[in-house]
Amino acid sequence: MGKEGILGFLILVCDIYAILQIAQSSVGNGKKALWIAIVVLLPIAGLIAWYLLGPKPN
Repeated sequence: MGKEGILGFLILVCDIYAILQIAQSSVGNGKKALWIAIVVLLPIAGLIAWYLLGPKPN
């Protein structure tokens, strides 16, 4: 497995983590669906956007 494979796997793991965190958050279902769609459709940019702009724990 080359460097690209490892990088792709790490992105996949981070995206799955983000999706699980979004699904377990207390925000409304509409916002959850929007964030999950962004992370799925734009794996790297969506992950960064969710990390910077998404709901923060209290």
